[in-house]
Amino acid sequence: MREAVHIGRKPAPGPDLEELIGLVVRGDQEAFARLYDITAGPVLGVARAVLRDPAQSEEVAQEVLTEVWRTAARYRRDRGQVMNWVLTLAHRRAVDRVRSVEASAARDDKAARLDHTPEYDQVEEEVQTRLEREQVRRCLRTLTEVQRESVTLAYYRGLTHREISDVLTTPLGTVKTRLRDGLIRLRDCLGVSA
Repeated sequence: MREAVHIGRKPAPGPDLEELIGLVVRGDQEAFARLYDITAGPVLGVARAVLRDPAQSEEVAQEVLTEVWRTAARYRRDRGQVMNWVLTLAHRRAVDRVRSVEASAARDDKAARLDHTPEYDQVEEEVQTRLEREQVRRCLRTLTEVQRESVTLAYYRGLTHREISDVLTTPLGTVKTRLRDGLIRLRDCLGVSA
């Protein structure tokens, strides 16, 4: 026997969203599962349109649908349809996520800039360093030629006393005396206490 085909006939309708949300308010998990199946796609679509990140969109969609389960009693029929309420929740949550991500990026950027900001006045330090160098140069000019040569070889070229003695072909004791006398004069000129 042949089955009758009914053209243009819709399957028997299930409960509408208004009925489902009423059942969800009473804790009906099956009603929520049906509501979830109907609204999950549009919720994800709204989240993706705002966020443009699939992973975050899925997180937001999950959060929204969890919120629908927890706060179904807040739905007000006089303010609009269930789908509009759910999609408004989705849009708000997605916008909040965008703002949160932007705020987090701004905080990270600010923290990174603060990490690179010196704890002291760099210009002041550079000026101070230049002034100290100039003072050392001026004081070096007050030394005798042999003292200046010995101090320069020891402190600017890093030679040992023995190496200075060899370079200058001067006895080691003489090199040590010139260095000691030169450093004493430098100390006095720079105003450094002993």
